[in-house]
Amino acid sequence: MTAPEPIRQTPPAPVGRSPLYRDDWEYIAKTDLLQFTRAEYATLRAQRTVYDAERQAASALALLTAGEHEPTFGYQINNYQHCLQAATMLHADGYDEETIVVGLLHDVGFLACPDRHGAFAAELVGGYVSDENYWMLRHHQAFATFAAADDDEPDREFPWHRWRDHPSATWAHTFVRHYDQNAIDPSYGNRPLEFFEPMVRRIFSRSPKPLRLDS
Repeated sequence: MTAPEPIRQTPPAPVGRSPLYRDDWEYIAKTDLLQFTRAEYATLRAQRTVYDAERQAASALALLTAGEHEPTFGYQINNYQHCLQAATMLHADGYDEETIVVGLLHDVGFLACPDRHGAFAAELVGGYVSDENYWMLRHHQAFATFAAADDDEPDREFPWHRWRDHPSATWAHTFVRHYDQNAIDPSYGNRPLEFFEPMVRRIFSRSPKPLRLDS
């Protein structure tokens, strides 16, 4: 691609430095990553390890609460309440804390990334949860493909059928059938987000496992 001609105009005012998360931390006073030294990268890694451990849960929760007051396009409750309802139902049925958090965040990207929101959630929490929950999150969109109640061909092939024999398919099917497609009920009593926040923080406080990037 040919580089465009620069636009010659008065530049905006400098943005200025953002505050450090901790007062005793150091700025890396360079504006080109290619010029960072090994010592500077070591400082950045050490500070980021603490930053991620203490801030990632809050960032994930902020993604969810961004949709708290969003209207819907037809469902009787919005996506925020849907996520709370899925988590509430899982908790009521006695599932473990990890699975409850997975239910809470399974559609966290539904508004911003609708066509890939399953993969969005999987990459957000995948480093902290089981392989089974990671796979379920990545594929639950496909498992949520249904025939209409009055469809003339209710038994036709759907996208999720290709994964019917996968070891995690049973859990994906169970989650979607019992804690996703039916978590749209305005008469159901959802627990508030504050109830789930400590669970989210505990899950994100785990040491993350590396996730392989798709080729």
